[in-house]
Amino acid sequence: MRTRLSPDERRAQLIAAGVGALATGPLDALTIESLAAAAGVSRGLVIHYFDTKDGMHREVVRAACNSMLHATEPDHELEPLDRLHDTLTRLVRFVRDHRLTFYSLVRGAASGAPEVRELIDETRSVQSGWLVQAFLELGTPDSEILRIAVRSWVAFAEQTLVDGALHSELSSDEIVLFLDRSAKAIVGAL
Repeated sequence: MRTRLSPDERRAQLIAAGVGALATGPLDALTIESLAAAAGVSRGLVIHYFDTKDGMHREVVRAACNSMLHATEPDHELEPLDRLHDTLTRLVRFVRDHRLTFYSLVRGAASGAPEVRELIDETRSVQSGWLVQAFLELGTPDSEILRIAVRSWVAFAEQTLVDGALHSELSSDEIVLFLDRSAKAIVGAL
């Protein structure tokens, strides 16, 4: 006997199925039809909840970004340098545990709708903000160039994670150490 889900539960089920689909393929491969099949519902029901493919992609990417941010949120009880190292360790773990999802977020979503790209940019801004805050606490003067440098480092880190965590045999510790040192070096060059 099937249990009838509330609208919020059904929407959450569809979003979870969409995020799960990112683990097996790129965002562009996620269609209304494929999500309906994965969730065992009709195409019309998916359209009812998301209106369009872009709307569906936006909500799936939002959930995946929120998951990544939640998994990598800094522990503010740690000192700034320890916090940076801990956050990077958790980021590498997230990337290794959610390989294709991460890849879809940083590479596949770039070709998506403007709202999807905006979500990715917002996620990068949150990550940049965490790093800026740590360096401000360490006494780095706040400046436009600091924020540009950190934002650039986030793009650098994404490429490092794609190449190092997804496409190499480097250990997680090696990747974390490299990212840790590179962030400090970029800010140290200001």
